[in-house]
Amino acid sequence: MTDSTAPSLPHPLPDELVELIARRFRVIGEPMRIKLLDRLRSGEATVLALTATTGASQQNVSKHLGVLHDAGIVARRKEGTQVFYRVADAGIFELCETVCGSVQRQVAELNAIFEGAGR
Repeated sequence: MTDSTAPSLPHPLPDELVELIARRFRVIGEPMRIKLLDRLRSGEATVLALTATTGASQQNVSKHLGVLHDAGIVARRKEGTQVFYRVADAGIFELCETVCGSVQRQVAELNAIFEGAGR
């Protein structure tokens, strides 16, 4: 199924585009970054708030936010001495929903196999 609002991708994909796509997957392929994005899904937050939510160190959270920021996935704004992070590219959640749906289907299929084998 193709979304009619999504831009059409050339086929075969040019090498430069393949690299950009691979970079995006590498950026979000880190569990801590997925946790941070999940928390930011409910609204902007400071590093301190994200540290409390994830249980990670401030240094670790800042490092991962920097990677997400460099990739254009999150944005930041400064208010006094605090920096607030928010999701800048909401399309990232569509990707996560697609992956989660796929994982749910795989788990359901595996469960059906195991239930059938136990009969």
